[in-house]
Amino acid sequence: MENRDQEEPGSGSGSGSVMCQLVNPEGDHLGAALYLPQNVGPPQLQEIVNHLLHNEDKLPYAFYIGDEELSVQLGAYMQQKNANVEVTLRIVYQPQAVFRIRPVNRCSATIAGHTEAVLAVSFSPDGRCLASGSGDTTVRFWDLNTQTPLFTCKGHKNWVLCIAWSPDGNHLVSGSKSGELILWDPKTGKQLGTPLTGHGHWVNSLALSTEYILRTGAYDHTGKTYSTADEMKEAALARYKKMRGNAPERLVSGSDDFTMFLWEPTISKQPKARMTGHQKLVNHVYFSPDGQWLASASFDKSVKLWNGITGKFVAAFRGHVADVYQISWSADSRLLLSGSKDSTLKVWDIRTHKLKQDLPGHADEVYAVDWSPDGEKVASGGKDRVLKLWMN
Repeated sequence: MENRDQEEPGSGSGSGSVMCQLVNPEGDHLGAALYLPQNVGPPQLQEIVNHLLHNEDKLPYAFYIGDEELSVQLGAYMQQKNANVEVTLRIVYQPQAVFRIRPVNRCSATIAGHTEAVLAVSFSPDGRCLASGSGDTTVRFWDLNTQTPLFTCKGHKNWVLCIAWSPDGNHLVSGSKSGELILWDPKTGKQLGTPLTGHGHWVNSLALSTEYILRTGAYDHTGKTYSTADEMKEAALARYKKMRGNAPERLVSGSDDFTMFLWEPTISKQPKARMTGHQKLVNHVYFSPDGQWLASASFDKSVKLWNGITGKFVAAFRGHVADVYQISWSADSRLLLSGSKDSTLKVWDIRTHKLKQDLPGHADEVYAVDWSPDGEKVASGGKDRVLKLWMN
């Protein structure tokens, strides 16, 4: 007579177990492989991972087998995939943000002022101020409460193509088509020092895996304020270390042959992965705030999603009917925003790979988009010379 307690794992019966190996996104094993009952699903896996990692506060995780998120119990998954229960199932656990950003769904303000196309928009790290750069060669600072201009900054000789805030919000740097960089004081609108020159050609684009954390510094979705600069630096460093974990910093470069390369510059002079699939020039590449994903926008009308650690292709977001110029992530890494030549903004769901929100409203091409670090609002600008603010 068969003894049920001694049943071989993988015997294929409903009460059999599945041999599973939990691994982190970098591929490191979390303990030894485990025999898990077939009725174990994501909620039970969360408990197991939190227990094995000795997390005092229970953290949310998503689970992936291959490139697919596990949303059912193990038994149902094995059945769906007709998988061999004798083969160890490799399950990647991915930490999720403990907060959730809602997709924006309406235009709350249209702000005029620039006399040529808006080419760059960027929220300050604390989300209270917005800066924009334009083909009219000016940089403008806007008060988001009153939606009025604070300062119009003149100094560039050509189109302002890109702008970036310092993580403490005390400086803004802008780069132009002529190749010079100018540093501004957002509190006064005055130029700091002399323009920096050096680039022989206009400055295009690079993406760094820790870019979002470096950009927002100590500021996160909680809106916490700091009393001293040291306290702020400490909080920023803690966020940076937590985001990086034990993994090396990663860099992605895009080139004119429509390919991208993923690098780990501190480890190797050779690229870790070559990422192909876009049919035309790649305009913008951006790592998700948690570094797990990488998104790319192209003239081929598509936005593509890649694994931010391996460089492996995950999904293509199709919906734009013209070139996609720029993308921006929500702070929780769950939503992606894109702006296009087709005059729309679109919000994509990273988990389902589907369109979450379509945002028409601009009268012409949308060149620049940014999602505020607190997740509350989105700014966009383009050929129609206006800035639009979007809320949920």
